[in-house]
Amino acid sequence: MEIISNILDFVLHIDKYLIKIVSDYRTWTYLIIFMVIFAETGFVVTPFLPGDSLLFAVGALIAKGETGLNIYIMGVLLIAAGISGNTINYIMGNFLGSKVFKPGNKILKIEYYDKTKEYFNKRGGNVLIFSRFMPIFRTMAPFVAGVGKMKFGQFTYYNIAGAILWIVSFLGIGFVFGNIPFIRDNFTYVMLVIIVLTILPAVIAAVRAKNSMSV
Repeated sequence: MEIISNILDFVLHIDKYLIKIVSDYRTWTYLIIFMVIFAETGFVVTPFLPGDSLLFAVGALIAKGETGLNIYIMGVLLIAAGISGNTINYIMGNFLGSKVFKPGNKILKIEYYDKTKEYFNKRGGNVLIFSRFMPIFRTMAPFVAGVGKMKFGQFTYYNIAGAILWIVSFLGIGFVFGNIPFIRDNFTYVMLVIIVLTILPAVIAAVRAKNSMSV
């Protein structure tokens, strides 16, 4: 529970943590933010990292002009982080898929693997793009695409497109709107709203999937 509490505190007060990070590490901040985005998209076990709220807060902080950080350099680096993270995640899924989905496995059945492969080769592109805007799904989608043996060229195209849309959207919104007095003075509540809005589609999708299975 303490770990969850610490993560929530970091997300809700991310602007204050970022100010300290910039103050302590200066230009190394680029690498620190890069590694957070890379880890969130690159490792299937780290979906709890605060991608959306971090991007918004970074954009807002840079807009103040007091950090010495450049919005364009940050944007390019974080797009690279999102692309490379997803690629690593895809490679791990591609490597592990055929090893965990085997005939005789009663939990990870081979037919699940076949259906996943078929689905991602048909509709995987849209999943990869839209999942960028949904925590947890953002981390899981490239891994599942790898498990489903989605063609690497096709995966790369949607991976790049999704990363650009995601980073530019949240970093740009934070840069443009983050320092409006109302938003700046109620930053904690803004972070909470961002969390709810980004998680809500995933919750709705899960409920719909559960209802369709019970029919």
